[in-house]
Amino acid sequence: MSVTQEQVLSVLGTVQDPDLHKDIVTLGFVKDVRIEAGEVDFTIELTTPACPVRDEMKAEAEQKVAALPGVKAARAKMTADVRARGGFGRQSVPGIRNILAVGAGKGGVGKSTTAVNLAVALRQKGARVGLMDADVYGPNIPQMLGITDQPEVSDDKKMVPPEGHGLKVISMGMLVPPDQPVIWRGPMLHGAVQQFMRDVAWGELDYLVVDLPPGTGDVALSMAQSVPMAGAVVVTTPQGVSVSDVRKAVAMFRQLNIPVLGVIENMSYFVCGHCQERTEIFGNGGGRRMAEDMGIPFLGEVPIDTRVRSGGDEGQPIVAAAPEAPAARAFAEVAGKVAAQVSIQNMRVLKVIQTA
Repeated sequence: MSVTQEQVLSVLGTVQDPDLHKDIVTLGFVKDVRIEAGEVDFTIELTTPACPVRDEMKAEAEQKVAALPGVKAARAKMTADVRARGGFGRQSVPGIRNILAVGAGKGGVGKSTTAVNLAVALRQKGARVGLMDADVYGPNIPQMLGITDQPEVSDDKKMVPPEGHGLKVISMGMLVPPDQPVIWRGPMLHGAVQQFMRDVAWGELDYLVVDLPPGTGDVALSMAQSVPMAGAVVVTTPQGVSVSDVRKAVAMFRQLNIPVLGVIENMSYFVCGHCQERTEIFGNGGGRRMAEDMGIPFLGEVPIDTRVRSGGDEGQPIVAAAPEAPAARAFAEVAGKVAAQVSIQNMRVLKVIQTA
């Protein structure tokens, strides 16, 4: 007895996406079912290449199809088509599907370090990623990625972003001398943000990660008013004063109608390399408690590791230089969770548009 396509789709309809809470057939993920001599090939097209349950979903789908009578082999090909964020009246940037802000209530919590490692981790998972350094007062992203080139200008008068670690990058640090301060008021900041968004040849990107200045100032407001934001990630340490300030950042994003994708707790603890004792230098669990209290996802803890600091100084982010380090694994896990949250938000927007 030969298996039919209807039987294959029926059994695949029992495979759930744990983030979107629907089966992969209803979500339209299953493509190109082919059956030949008892061998079944099919494609599962996810909403992000950084899906944290990609391997588990593939294994479950293959196992269930292989269990059908008459099936000799089942093979799932995993692909991804990253959904774009809807504009809701704000003009999207051509080619950029999702703009992700990384912010913090205060400086010194590792916001730029998080933005860099998050972007590189997304790239490692197969996504097309750009990184925009919107922290115009402290533009250190080029140093953290080892980029010394300046942007070139294309024939159509757009800046061509230099690349580092597979990322397309633009920063005020590429345009002004290292020791020259940027002393600008709000309108000039707005102009710079607009130019970085629309006058840069970004090409096709699944994610543009934007490193915001710390606090709740003009740059975040400018971005929220001009481009559709897929969401924001906020960075804190466990320390009480940091958590207090990041609450204000969360409130700002909510007031600007930017979805808060979650909280990352950086510098959560230190593990001694000699005795393996864990020391919570800045306190315990502040980020997690704040996330639970404000009803937003907690994306994970990143431990203190001197390689995070040295990698930033030397242009070698830890996710690239030491991918097996606990901090690197934490950043990689966070990247998967962020991508999942973006998919959830975009599916909600799509549902609103379809029912409007």
